Amino acid sequence: MQRIEITQDFALPVERVYAYLAEHENLGPLFGARISRVRDGHDSRNGVGSVRSLKLGPLPAFEETVTQAVPNELIVYRITKGSPLRNHHGEMHFAPAGSGSRLTYVIEFGAVVPGLDKVIATGLERGIRKNLPAVDQRA
Repeated sequence: MQRIEITQDFALPVERVYAYLAEHENLGPLFGARISRVRDGHDSRNGVGSVRSLKLGPLPAFEETVTQAVPNELIVYRITKGSPLRNHHGEMHFAPAGSGSRLTYVIEFGAVVPGLDKVIATGLERGIRKNLPAVDQRA
């Protein structure tokens, strides 16, 4: 089982960062993936029950479903279809920090193929750390 934990501070207020990262299509640059909306959430567009499809390079697409959403505080999701990863769980925790905001992003997962989770974790963490700072310019 792999665990990635990334903390990133932003100059923008928590409301802007949350709104940007909650919007499925905005996550493409963060993950280096093509992302499309499959379904809106039960009570809001990006809320609980919303589903996004992610396509990374030549790999088959997979789907993630939002399981918890508290505006400006929390987004929890999991892979629900089409991935070699197992027990995948992602959490984005948002909080005010000084005049800006802080994101604590935790992702945990295993893989069907031994060792695959470690390889994926290395690349995933590197990409997220590289691309998260750009949220200040994009949001």
